[in-house]
Amino acid sequence: MKRIQLFEFEDFDWFPAMWRSTMTKLIVVLHKLMGTKEVLGDLLMNIRQKNHFSRIVDMGSGSGGAMPVVVEYLNEQQPEIPVELLLTDLHPNPQFVEKFNAEQHMNMLYNPTPLDASNLSQAPEGIKTMVNSFHHIPPDTARKILATAQENKQAILIYEIAENKMPTIVWALFLPLGLIIVALMAIVLVPFVKPLNWKDILFTWLIPVVPIFYAWDGQASMPRMYTFDDVQAYLLPEKDPNYTWEMAPAKKKNGKNLGYYILGLPK
Repeated sequence: MKRIQLFEFEDFDWFPAMWRSTMTKLIVVLHKLMGTKEVLGDLLMNIRQKNHFSRIVDMGSGSGGAMPVVVEYLNEQQPEIPVELLLTDLHPNPQFVEKFNAEQHMNMLYNPTPLDASNLSQAPEGIKTMVNSFHHIPPDTARKILATAQENKQAILIYEIAENKMPTIVWALFLPLGLIIVALMAIVLVPFVKPLNWKDILFTWLIPVVPIFYAWDGQASMPRMYTFDDVQAYLLPEKDPNYTWEMAPAKKKNGKNLGYYILGLPK
């Protein structure tokens, strides 16, 4: 397996929630700049033609992530058949869940009940998504996620914003430069986060701890990505004639790649 099980700070329970929140908002800004909402929105519209759904159940949503803006885009494109978004997590943050639901986002709700992505037998109805979070999952659990989707005939879309194509030795050699570049990106992008609060500014500009952690997590995520060969050889369950798997680069409207996706659909 080419993937390497490195750590990311946001994986740890002890990591301060205020820093995690700022990092999540920075990731959302990055998704917007790179055009993720259009890529994912168009991909979901194409899937909807093959396997109709009226609800998206996002797994591993954390502090919201990219899916709220994706669903806004999706419903702007198809206002006559709006889709609902149910955000979920294995360990939902009660404070964030309460705050998100109190804001009454149209067609969106955060489920306060934990959802284990490795056991979808009792999962809420709707296509399941995992956006830029699959690389956090170790192989044994990743196999269970794909297996439970197939066993329970659940449609699932896994999306990663990048591909693990760079040789590991090259990644390691350029790691110091990469850390500096990504840390500077965090400093430059923080004014664009929404909602922006004093903690975002304090720990990014005045006490720049967030750029350090953000830079490491951003760089560490690259070798943690599963390659197509990794998925084919180690993660996919045994073939089921009533279920199909598809893996491909995700395409922007201009034809350029922006990450990749794994799509599982019941026939």
